Amino acid sequence: MTPVAIFLYELSGQSAAPFAAAGWDCYCIDIAHERDHQKGNVRFIKADARRWKPSRDMVERCAFFAAFPPCDDLACSGARWFKGKGLHALSDAIELFAVAAEWAEFFEVPYLIENPRSTISTYWRAPDHTFDPCDYSRLAPSEHYTKKTCLWTGGGFVMPPRCPLPGPALANVIRDMKGKGRDRANARSVTPTGFMQAAFNTNFGSLAVAA
Repeated sequence: MTPVAIFLYELSGQSAAPFAAAGWDCYCIDIAHERDHQKGNVRFIKADARRWKPSRDMVERCAFFAAFPPCDDLACSGARWFKGKGLHALSDAIELFAVAAEWAEFFEVPYLIENPRSTISTYWRAPDHTFDPCDYSRLAPSEHYTKKTCLWTGGGFVMPPRCPLPGPALANVIRDMKGKGRDRANARSVTPTGFMQAAFNTNFGSLAVAA
């Protein structure tokens, strides 16, 4: 039975790449998708996470769950704008994070929820792990830069050992990224490929699906 990996709030599909390459069926759910579509064995589903429900088949075959809740109204880097955004922005952000946490517990499989350093630590609990993209840059040399990232994990998820390239990592690559508006925000939030490859190798390296 082909394993399934589910990625909530995943627009680019980049986090699914190691799983898809190993033959898993992958589902990337995000309200920002233009439409439902498929690329190889990655299915992109346009849906509001608060109303989305997986099929029975997805639940039965799910072997990994990951979520990347929107951080615009939670990240400490944007704290100076919190008051101007109002309480509804905060409550919506917390609700989306809570949806991710609920699904993570429901599937009873290894999971991770990713966010930058954020106020969710105050509202819920401290992260289980932190990393920078450069910690896994041997697997993705273009990601030899810093961006403190927090992970809330469970279900037996094992944090992969770090494998950085030698030499100092670049700083402010994400902060200084070019672009405007939502396109820039989406590009800044893409999950590092090196880390996701390392996470797959450590937790599921023996679960490649034969062609």
